[in-house]
Amino acid sequence: MASPVTARPVRWTAVTLRGSPCREPPVIDAMYTSSVPVFRQMLGALAAILAKAETHAAERKIDPPALLQARLFPDMFPLCRQVQIACDFARGVSARLAGVEVPRFDDDEQTFAQLRDLVTRTLGFIDGLAPAQFDGSAQREIVTRQGTPKERRFGGQAYLLGYGLPQFFFHVTTAYALLRHNGVEIGKRDYMGEY
Repeated sequence: MASPVTARPVRWTAVTLRGSPCREPPVIDAMYTSSVPVFRQMLGALAAILAKAETHAAERKIDPPALLQARLFPDMFPLCRQVQIACDFARGVSARLAGVEVPRFDDDEQTFAQLRDLVTRTLGFIDGLAPAQFDGSAQREIVTRQGTPKERRFGGQAYLLGYGLPQFFFHVTTAYALLRHNGVEIGKRDYMGEY
């Protein structure tokens, strides 16, 4: 029987070319590069598709709540909540990995403009985190829903790769699918955003 393989945290290293007049770039922890830039890209794309959805509704004289409260199935959250949860995960995962307090937002947005503002505030928070704050976060213990029956403990790397990113992508993808299903003319390029 083969022994189980344990994942080791990855750390990027800088390479200096011989004779290069360039300075050596700083070493940035892979936990930072695997989280903040990913959240930034996908939240930027989410803001853009929300803007397209608002324009779509206005041009076709669709009452915005028809899109904002749309669901793929009755037991799923509507578009507004999908966007809120995606933003919650981007902030929460980044904050926990950086070792700072998770900012709490009211999650009471009801319009496209309010949702775009939520995305902007979320981007503002994660952009304020320095890469150095993520140093050693692969081994940091992360506790979610502390003190409740749903409490979970993770190592930082498992938290990011096995829990945080999949949750974030689920809600971003569901928001995209809701808008596409309701006729908003968006495609994979819109989903991917700028990279």
